[in-house]
Amino acid sequence: MQVVHAPDTRLRVKTKSVKKITPELLKTIQSMVKLTRTFIDPEGVGLASTQIGENEQFFIYKEKAGTFRAVFNPQILKYFPKTKIYFEGCLSIPNYYGEVSRSLSVTVAYQNEKGQRVEETLKGIEAWIFQHEYDHLQGKLFIDCVMEHKSRLYKVVGRDRAGAEIFEEVHY
Repeated sequence: MQVVHAPDTRLRVKTKSVKKITPELLKTIQSMVKLTRTFIDPEGVGLASTQIGENEQFFIYKEKAGTFRAVFNPQILKYFPKTKIYFEGCLSIPNYYGEVSRSLSVTVAYQNEKGQRVEETLKGIEAWIFQHEYDHLQGKLFIDCVMEHKSRLYKVVGRDRAGAEIFEEVHY
């Protein structure tokens, strides 16, 4: 299993509902978690089905506790009005980061690994990751959000002597 990189058209697919959570699908989820854990710089905090070339509605994301949660057929029921600009990147668009405005809290619904419906309000980093991964299932990338809001986009152009990334603004 590998991460699909832009401009691959599989990243632009609007996904279809998962009809049944099968043992094969749960194995795919396990492989996604294993793959995501390999990304350290930048850290992998989520991975959507489209990023592995699949077209069904599922993703994984890292919870505050450091464990990964599997999400099937997600919906965002409510975006709370308070937003924050995050410096966001994506495993499918390596070395690019941008300023993206997202809701600090969202109420979501989805099916868990057992097929049970879950409805909850997520806050902070979990809300941000959920929104990012949900966008993937709609065929939307973070770079689209950057361009929609005419925000800044940056590319990693190297590292300094201490190993920190050096960013250069990209004009689009």
